[in-house]
Amino acid sequence: MVRTVLLVEDESRIREIVADYFIKEQWNVIEAEHGVEALELLARHEVDLVILDVLMPEMDGWTLCGHIRSQSTVPIIMLTARSEDDDKIHGFQLGVDDYVTKPFSPRVLVARAETLMKRVEGAVSKEQSVIRFGCTTLDPWARRLEKDGVEVELAPKEYDLLLYLTRNQGIVLSRDAILNRVWGYDFEGDSRVVDTHIKKLRSKLGDEAKCIRTVIGTGYRFEAEA
Repeated sequence: MVRTVLLVEDESRIREIVADYFIKEQWNVIEAEHGVEALELLARHEVDLVILDVLMPEMDGWTLCGHIRSQSTVPIIMLTARSEDDDKIHGFQLGVDDYVTKPFSPRVLVARAETLMKRVEGAVSKEQSVIRFGCTTLDPWARRLEKDGVEVELAPKEYDLLLYLTRNQGIVLSRDAILNRVWGYDFEGDSRVVDTHIKKLRSKLGDEAKCIRTVIGTGYRFEAEA
């Protein structure tokens, strides 16, 4: 199967080098110089992976990532010249799947892309994808939550919210970040919907409700106990 990667980078030399490495590994490569062009290409092409730089003219990587996530779950790898944790956390909150700091090895970038795609496409075993905390099991493949071996019925948004929290364990997620990822950027309600769904989740999780911790003035953090 030939995969297609959209490479969004304003430096033509970097695009050329990275594209060559992906082509050698049998990828189809589409290139964009900035975010606006990238959105135009995404509207016309089916892509399997997006690699984008943070600092670009016309539209930066953060904004582009937000636009992509409002309409697609395509895997995203972010390129950045900065390695600060705050930047990475911000990216993960926006929906970035992986981070690569410049300068980087094109071979390593391709290898990380291959690993990410295997996980997304299901080459990683189902058992490895299951999330466990306490006596509770969350199965992303089946969209199923079990507690003590008994299925717990969740509304679609309750499930999406719990999955987002568990996949970002230890990270403080603001209400706005949760709204953007779970409800979408075009959601017209307010952040109280997050608090309402958190309350419902806690009531259904029982003893494991303590894993969803409130960070006063900010949002929530999922912290499963060992």
